Amino acid sequence: MANRTDGLAALLTATPDWTAVLGQVARAFDCGTGTIHRTDSETGLLRLIAHQGIPPHVLPMLLPKIDAIPFGKGIAGCAAERKEAVQLCNLQEDLGGVAKPDARKTNVQGALAVPILGADGRVLGVLGVGKLSPYDFMDSEIADLKACAALVATRF
Repeated sequence: MANRTDGLAALLTATPDWTAVLGQVARAFDCGTGTIHRTDSETGLLRLIAHQGIPPHVLPMLLPKIDAIPFGKGIAGCAAERKEAVQLCNLQEDLGGVAKPDARKTNVQGALAVPILGADGRVLGVLGVGKLSPYDFMDSEIADLKACAALVATRF
């Protein structure tokens, strides 16, 4: 896709269907999985508002763990805490401790998460995508996912 943000703005209506938004983003990056988390203003946790591609047999076990993520924990939490993109070429072999052990059960390997930032620099949430094979996202892909996150920020 020449421009990975194509079609995204049309989905960002006054009350977006976050599953459709996530699906559009995941397709644009040729990714099988993805999540959108929004920062809960009361708890400060990242709350899951959309997910895609999590295997059904893993979902009941994984959902409680990804529904509310503290800043600094897991890929999404690290992206939120650092206010920058976090990627793993192979989540299955992450030795740096960014990926949580249960995340491996998703079979995701190449993973990328970017913060959704407000105009004031505050972390509004995190947008993440994943591939089912090892993958190093290029700088241009990271920039494109950040552009998608900036569009999402307009509706958070």
